[in-house]
Amino acid sequence: LDWTYLVRPWIPILLGLHLQFSRASNCPEECRCDRTFVYCNERSLTSVPLGIGEGYKTLYLHNNLISNAGFPLELHHVASVETVYLYGNQLDEFPVNLPKNVRVLHLQENNIQTISRVALAQLLQLEELHLDDNSISTVGVEEGAFREALSLKMLFLTKNHLSSVPIGLPDDLKELRLDENRIAVIAEEAFQNVTRLERLLLDGNLLTDEGISPGTFQDLVTLRDLSLARNSLTYPPPFLPGEMLVKLNFQENQMSKIPVKALAGLHRLEKLDLSNNQLQSLVRGVFDGLGSLRQLTVRNNPWLCDCGMHWVVSWLKSLPASLNVRGFMCHKPEKFRGMVIRELSADLVHCPQPASTPHTALTSSVSVSTDFPLVTRHVSSSKRPLTTLPTLYTIYTTREDGLRTKQPLQVTFTILNGSDIHVRWLASFPVTAYKVTWARMEPSLTGDTVRERIVGGDHRGIRLTNLEPKSTYRICVIPLDAFNNYRPKDDTVCTEAVTTSAFFSPDNNNRRRSGPEQATQPESGSPLLLAGLIGGAVIVVLVVLLSIFCWHMHKKSHSEWKYNRGRRKDDYCEAGTKKDNSLLEMTETGFQIVSLNNEQLLKGDFRIQPIYSPNGGLSYRDCPPVNNSTMYCKNNVQDHDS
Repeated sequence: LDWTYLVRPWIPILLGLHLQFSRASNCPEECRCDRTFVYCNERSLTSVPLGIGEGYKTLYLHNNLISNAGFPLELHHVASVETVYLYGNQLDEFPVNLPKNVRVLHLQENNIQTISRVALAQLLQLEELHLDDNSISTVGVEEGAFREALSLKMLFLTKNHLSSVPIGLPDDLKELRLDENRIAVIAEEAFQNVTRLERLLLDGNLLTDEGISPGTFQDLVTLRDLSLARNSLTYPPPFLPGEMLVKLNFQENQMSKIPVKALAGLHRLEKLDLSNNQLQSLVRGVFDGLGSLRQLTVRNNPWLCDCGMHWVVSWLKSLPASLNVRGFMCHKPEKFRGMVIRELSADLVHCPQPASTPHTALTSSVSVSTDFPLVTRHVSSSKRPLTTLPTLYTIYTTREDGLRTKQPLQVTFTILNGSDIHVRWLASFPVTAYKVTWARMEPSLTGDTVRERIVGGDHRGIRLTNLEPKSTYRICVIPLDAFNNYRPKDDTVCTEAVTTSAFFSPDNNNRRRSGPEQATQPESGSPLLLAGLIGGAVIVVLVVLLSIFCWHMHKKSHSEWKYNRGRRKDDYCEAGTKKDNSLLEMTETGFQIVSLNNEQLLKGDFRIQPIYSPNGGLSYRDCPPVNNSTMYCKNNVQDHDS
């Protein structure tokens, strides 16, 4: 009993050591083993090494030179291996003798051309199969081969040579990737038995409207993600599955129209991408059934901003904040090119009146705040010039019940002279930036290019300059959020203003136009202008200080020596020597005399006599020389040695 008590604590340790040594003994010499992993990758192997024992779960064999003949039969009986990496080898057929319980198999970047039923029938536990970037063709896949893998859930066949969808897919398949192939035809029975499929990618193929049979997708009742990008479709396929579909991608096709019922029934659709197509207009009500839509992308379509786009403008302005719409931008006509469709107002995309209907006056009214009298502007069919007054506009939003609610954004448009308009705004809510657009209007509404400028949210105004005198301009102010999107449920503030005559302001007589209409910088209260003023003042101060310093140095250099006027240069050079006994006048108390001919100068060669005393008075007292020697005169001047 006591012996058993002593041995019992050592039993787990001994078992662990036994397992460790047994694994080490079952690790092939060409590989490295670590816990449940066997690393045989990137060793230029031509076959799978022998001696892989039980206990290992992941086998790395990628980036070698393994061919189909390099799979020994004993590998198939290793029951513990669940994941095998064999990409980047030299396989030309689907390999046999793989571990019988493998669940994830990576065979990308080989040259596999054929897939047999026998090879897949050995892998009853296979759930995820990667066959991307091979040479698999439709005729190279034996019919019903994939169905032999009874547990297969994910099948990846991207970048192969398939011309049609393989026949006989597994019943439990959930994800199928067939993008970047040569598929031109999808038979109606291609997905007939795949009733649990959730994701289907068919991007980058050769699909046309005629190549997709009617009802091809209608049996995919569990499908959540369908992508048909980079094909040649001119309209969406009919009978799309609407029970569970969440994401639908038609990017980069040739779609020129979307039938009104094409998207009907997609009640759970959240993301729809129609970018890079040939759409010019949309049928009214095409998006009415998409109650769960959260993101709509329509970039790079040649949208025609005419009468048919009128309902789109109203629809965009009524969208909830939860729906993100991107890409509605005018391509035609030229006067609206680059203008966001949501900015268009009713009179810019108005529908022409029937010929039998008499011409009636078009009236547009803009309500103003209570601080100013109510102003209503009438625009007749002849488009006579408007009388522009500095008025304060307010944003209004139309609710579902038809009532208009007031928003706290107010904009003032002021006519300064014949070519300047001052735009000011005031918002009680935080705004990241403001977008100001303006365009000159003609009597026929064929205005010139719409111009725009974005200023920061801290600015309160902008001045539009170099405008045409006696011209009608349409000016809009749009609040933007942090992503340059519109504030949800806010309308754009727009008005039409008329500039005065060129002689209205004296400034116009001296003003020369340097180009098309442009906007000046935001008002002087901006931080940039203040920084500029401070910088200019600093520069001026530095220039003044530098000038004073230079003047002082110049004056000092001229005060070193002072000569009598009228003397020749040679006299000054030899003044005080035996050759010229003229006097050298100095105002300083210190000096130095240097010989010009490099001869040694003796003390007796000099005679120094001060004329000016240090206190500024004159002194005519001479110092008579004694025996031709140097004499030091002391006329209130400190003695110095020469």
